[in-house]
Amino acid sequence: MTAKYYTILTNQGAEKLAAATARGTQIHITQMAVGDGNGALPVPDATQTQLLNQKRIGAVNTLTVDADNPNQIIAQQVIPENEGGFWIRELGLFDDEGTLIAIANCPETYKPLLQEGSGRTQTIRMSLIVSSAAAVTLKIDPSVVLATRKYVDDKVIEVKAYSEDLMKQHLSSANPHDQYLMIGNALKELQSAGLVAEALKNLGLGEAAKQGVATNAQMVAGTATNLLPSVATVMSLFSKRSYSANDFIRIPDVPGGLIIQWGTVISGNCGDTPWTYPTPFPNARLGVWGAFHRMGTSGSDYPTISFNNISDPTPKSLSNFMLRISGNGGAGYTAFVFAIGY
Repeated sequence: MTAKYYTILTNQGAEKLAAATARGTQIHITQMAVGDGNGALPVPDATQTQLLNQKRIGAVNTLTVDADNPNQIIAQQVIPENEGGFWIRELGLFDDEGTLIAIANCPETYKPLLQEGSGRTQTIRMSLIVSSAAAVTLKIDPSVVLATRKYVDDKVIEVKAYSEDLMKQHLSSANPHDQYLMIGNALKELQSAGLVAEALKNLGLGEAAKQGVATNAQMVAGTATNLLPSVATVMSLFSKRSYSANDFIRIPDVPGGLIIQWGTVISGNCGDTPWTYPTPFPNARLGVWGAFHRMGTSGSDYPTISFNNISDPTPKSLSNFMLRISGNGGAGYTAFVFAIGY
């Protein structure tokens, strides 16, 4: 049985398709036209350069390859419900140069207008068999193209599958964001990329940040010219401090540290003996304590010791104190005293 409805390439379309296939280029399909065939079902003619009676021309929505036939392409156009008032019996595909590439007839259908009491969105499809589907492509203006519900649904499924696959790869990757440094080996990555100098520059660090630390042996040998000494190395170069019978120490050895002072005071049998601290207390004296070194020969000699200031009527001079000895012995007394302050 002879086919009643079919699509053919026009002579111009066949020439362009052959040339595109030979050169490895493409024909850019842009528009589809519909017409009423002058009131009768037309027979497609390869010599045609236009439809018999064109009623509408608009952008092609999609151009796909038939899943069951790789040499068959399917062009689709959506006519909105606000256009109509004509019969559709003939179809034509045009390229971006305005050439009629393919022509077809179709079962006649009426596209109504809303003003006529009925309206619908009309989807028109043309199927065309070509020698190479790769030589035909769609060129569209997205601002004037309507999409069918099926097209949108298919694209949603496609995008969903793509995004799920992308997220799966992201979650399974050991380093999904390779544009960032990993916390575990960020410094190693900086070094491997040769960015250490730039990182130090951005941190605002001076030349000292780039120097190594010298050892004791290097300091002694004098080979630590471009190295920094450690605190331990510096401290090892100082001799250990020695203390005298009347001396003091500050703990810690920084301004504001606690000062402990000690000394020996020799007095007569009884009386007052002044003693000046090895160093004045900067702020306050917390207390003074003493103990006897030598008592008198009498077994009943139990001397006592008390303290007072030399020139300050208050009991807490910052520079000195008065040691008062009271006892029964005939010899002098030697007292060890210490004071604490800050």
